Amino acid sequence: MKRVFDLVAAGVGLVVLAAPLALLWLLVRATSPGPGLYWSQRVGRASMLFPMPKFRTMRIDTPEVATHLLDNPDQWLTPIGGVMRKLSLDELPQLWSVFIGHMSLVGPRPALFNQHDLIAARQAVGVDSLRPGVTGWAQINGRDELAIPDKVALDAEYLRRQSFVFDLQILVSTVVPVLTARGVTR
Repeated sequence: MKRVFDLVAAGVGLVVLAAPLALLWLLVRATSPGPGLYWSQRVGRASMLFPMPKFRTMRIDTPEVATHLLDNPDQWLTPIGGVMRKLSLDELPQLWSVFIGHMSLVGPRPALFNQHDLIAARQAVGVDSLRPGVTGWAQINGRDELAIPDKVALDAEYLRRQSFVFDLQILVSTVVPVLTARGVTR
């Protein structure tokens, strides 16, 4: 049921948001050199790598590490990157990843390919058996502010509690943190 819901919701979302997605892509291209989309190598189900699209919010010469590991991350933002990140607009292209099955609407956020500590911690508790999500239990309980052990503990709790109703609760609870940019460091 989860996969059917993901497929239908992502398909409808891509159709309904086609014009805003195109406009955001044009804004990214018009305000900084480089592609409108950034394809990040992420760790998915069974620790397999997959390309995850995001609207590009950082300059094309930004080091490929988690944002919190950058010295002065603000220096790498594009002119509209900060606003896009605060409103989570950069995440909208991930509906494509949900549609094709690399991601789910709800699950643990996919780790970067080089976040070895997070990947290992998730493997140790079986969280890597889950399809990564656009949002998740850890996302609504701290987002970027969480230390890795806390994030993994929340991911493991999601693994134990997962259900369609819990997913719906997480989706509804995602609205406030997104609209208020709560827990977003950059």
